[in-house]
Amino acid sequence: MRPLVFACIALFSLSGCQSAYYAAMDKVGVHKRDILVDRVEETRDAQQDAKQQFKDALERYRSVVQVDGGELEERYQALDQEYQASEASAQQVRQRIAAVEDVAVALFEEWQDELAQYSNPSLRAASAKELSRTRQEYRSLLQRMQAAEARIEPVLSVLRDQVLFLKHNLNARAIGALQGEYRTLQGNVDQLMREMQRSIDESDAFIRRLQSTAS
Repeated sequence: MRPLVFACIALFSLSGCQSAYYAAMDKVGVHKRDILVDRVEETRDAQQDAKQQFKDALERYRSVVQVDGGELEERYQALDQEYQASEASAQQVRQRIAAVEDVAVALFEEWQDELAQYSNPSLRAASAKELSRTRQEYRSLLQRMQAAEARIEPVLSVLRDQVLFLKHNLNARAIGALQGEYRTLQGNVDQLMREMQRSIDESDAFIRRLQSTAS
């Protein structure tokens, strides 16, 4: 019976019917708070992966434009592969952030509605205070995640332009023209790394606080 339940849960998740998914998870003892923690962890991990991917892309770019030798077509293919991988990594981060937003909205709406069910005023007040604190911390986390995500596009933009240019200009002069963009790309990647790390650190802190209040 349990495999059938989890199969249905997976189907709900894939179909995008999040309310049905949350209800099914709740029935097997996995609450929205737990899902929020899981999704923040997944976003943090996706950002860690993105950091490494963009570091790799920067190194590949450097090797293409600053190191002599090698077929131009091979160098273009190598750079294009890093760009495609970077695009995929960026998309993963965006999807993870959207998933965090979705469950957070559902959690806070449920929490707010359930305040009316308390008969004890002091318990209701304590829960309302905790809701307010958690919501404020979540907003700070989301802003940090979005700030890091916003730093991705400037990096992708440079990579995209250079890959397109190299695709249609496979000659030594084209490589020389790309060299001037290396510092711009390096600066954008450095900014992205800093923002990603801030988001990762805040994710870890948010997870610790949420888990400590649940224990």
